[in-house]
Amino acid sequence: MKRIMLKLSGEALAGEAGKGFDDEVIAGVAVQVKTLVDEGTQVGIVIGGGNFWRGRSSRGIDRTKSDQIGMLATVMNCIYVSEIFRTEGMQTVVMTPFKVGEFTKGFSKDLANEYFAKGTVVFFAGGTGHPYFSTDTGTVLRAIEIEAETILLAKSIDAVYDSDPAKNPDAVRYDTVSISEVIAKELQVVDMTASILAKENRMPMVVFGLDEKDGIIRAARGEAIGTTVTV
Repeated sequence: MKRIMLKLSGEALAGEAGKGFDDEVIAGVAVQVKTLVDEGTQVGIVIGGGNFWRGRSSRGIDRTKSDQIGMLATVMNCIYVSEIFRTEGMQTVVMTPFKVGEFTKGFSKDLANEYFAKGTVVFFAGGTGHPYFSTDTGTVLRAIEIEAETILLAKSIDAVYDSDPAKNPDAVRYDTVSISEVIAKELQVVDMTASILAKENRMPMVVFGLDEKDGIIRAARGEAIGTTVTV
């Protein structure tokens, strides 16, 4: 593929600790992404903030302020992970929809395309820049804007199921599922806003486990892995 959007789960990056960073996990991601970059694939990345902040489950705090904290958590994640990527020999840039001093670049499609043309891995932090929108929605929105061919969702779960496999041993695993079915059955791929946005703009996705051996490379190369969400 020429250009992909990779969504990394913040919780998955935290490894077994469940918070903060697992450098071994992140280094493994970096090695895979470098392989793709060296092959000529342009890579955009969004990282969730769940390893630092789960705002929607917090009580006693205004939702807007809670979401703002979550946005900043994604900025921290992208800055940290981008630096790990640099140690693997890649050029990186972090773009945000709001000003973060000199830490990041303001998002624009034209500027992102300039970085992609130079082989730079572009991190899209800060979500949409607005409360009430998740990093799922931010991922789909940015993928559409940069005209990515597909979204790779690297999660702590290995595929899409009809229910939580951790709670239901009889949960049905999907190898392929349409985005329309995801919406109709409210399957937990991305949130509903992101799902509808993906459907309206015909943006396919692949869901797989971050701990899958060479999962990012295999998904980017079109190998059948995890669950393919068709449009």
